[in-house]
Amino acid sequence: MRILSGMRPTGKLHVGNLVGALNNWVKLQEEHECFYFVADWHALTTGYDDTKKLRSNTIEVIKGFVASGVDPEKSVVFVQSAVKQHAELHLIFSMLVSVGRLERIPTYKEIKEEMNYKDLSSVGFLAYPVLQAADILIYMAEGVPVGEDQVCHVELTREIARRFNYYYGEVFPEPQPILSEVPRLPGLDGRKMSKSYNNILELDEPWESVEKKVLKMVTDPARKRRTDPGDPNNCPAWGYHKAFTTSQDELNWVIEGCKTAKIGCVECKRKLLENMKRVLDPIREKYNSFTDNDIMDIAIEGSRKAREVAEETMEKVRKAVNLLF
Repeated sequence: MRILSGMRPTGKLHVGNLVGALNNWVKLQEEHECFYFVADWHALTTGYDDTKKLRSNTIEVIKGFVASGVDPEKSVVFVQSAVKQHAELHLIFSMLVSVGRLERIPTYKEIKEEMNYKDLSSVGFLAYPVLQAADILIYMAEGVPVGEDQVCHVELTREIARRFNYYYGEVFPEPQPILSEVPRLPGLDGRKMSKSYNNILELDEPWESVEKKVLKMVTDPARKRRTDPGDPNNCPAWGYHKAFTTSQDELNWVIEGCKTAKIGCVECKRKLLENMKRVLDPIREKYNSFTDNDIMDIAIEGSRKAREVAEETMEKVRKAVNLLF
């Protein structure tokens, strides 16, 4: 199966990206042909007014990919804007989708409400799911690792593929979403994890900072005192335990200790930190071993490979649509 997924370069990657996506990407590359990219054009849809850090953020995202285990020898790691064929296919696909259909996509309304301080009335923002469809289909991807909130975008991609095939003949497959088994991590304050809330842990964050933040993490509000019993399901730290604590005995220790008040929140977090350190230390060490030139070499070579595949697809598309000049 050919797999495609990407991330926008809005800053350094964090543990939410690791747990929610990157761990799954690493597993998929062992069995499938994978294309993983930095979606810098997509970053413009909401960050069009400030692009000063776009290049440096792109480099940081690729560092996060590779430090987390994405192997450029096994997967094609590339930058979206380096493959101009994405834009060409996006233009063609835009003829096949109505404005009304795009306005009904749930994430369109959600992001506009979430970012109501910014003007998101642009054509680019409205049509970014069409660009996503081009991102996917230009590589004839059959599987797309996404979060639950992005399933509607994969469904639009399937609709576009069907419509194109109906008008112009069979060219594209209908990709399927691949959902991660790991639930989305909450932020350190219990809210949605977001850079804007400053409630994240970056992949290259110094361990002293990680330790300090985790020990200050909010917990079950029922546990106002050490002797008060609680419920792990009401505690943000439990989400991190499920992601980083692999021992079932330790997970049972957390559940029983919390519900019976046999352990305090600090004890619980200390155990969590032990397990997080085992995972995050090698990632941080690898992350900091890369130079920007190392990452540029990976991006240039991966983008070259991606262009070859994308151009093969566009040759079929141009022929099907009779764009022969």
